[in-house]
Amino acid sequence: MTLAKALVPSQSLLTRALMVLGGSLFIAIAAQVQVPMYPVPMTLQTLAILLVGFTYGARMGVATVAAYLAEGAAGLPVFAGFGSAAAFAGPTAGFLLGFLLLVAVAGYAADRGVKGLIGTALVGILASALLYVPGNAWAMAADAVFGFDASKWGADTLQMIWAYYMAPFLIGDTVKAIIAALVVTGGWAALKGRKA
Repeated sequence: MTLAKALVPSQSLLTRALMVLGGSLFIAIAAQVQVPMYPVPMTLQTLAILLVGFTYGARMGVATVAAYLAEGAAGLPVFAGFGSAAAFAGPTAGFLLGFLLLVAVAGYAADRGVKGLIGTALVGILASALLYVPGNAWAMAADAVFGFDASKWGADTLQMIWAYYMAPFLIGDTVKAIIAALVVTGGWAALKGRKA
């Protein structure tokens, strides 16, 4: 039982469609909240995606993120900095596609009953770390094919990946995973208190 199912027992097609739409809007709004960082600003996008996964479960979470990506691909300004379809051709496109993996891992844990603060936070950190795999793979491929960030790679590719695509975001991603865990476990506690 996920938090969304506990809060909204009706799982009609209309209810699920509205949840997907609402979740994609939530992610789009969070994507516009930017914290200046180098080389790419940090947004609350991944926090929102973790929250969607932990509350909706894997299937609804993936559907929500897929809808969010489809909205951007269709030209709606839902990505960070009000970006849209052009983001799929840039150096961060791998992270956009990796959002499906992020929400799937968080949702899978929710479907399997992970509800505690520590377990949820650890899943959030793991899911956030896995996001770097498609993100960095795309960045390297885009560099090779299109010449993005060509001056950065140099001889030591792994060091450059670490310096530009991972290290600046690790603390923020950890904090966002912990915040997501606090929100979700707080939601479960509030629901339990309401039923008591």
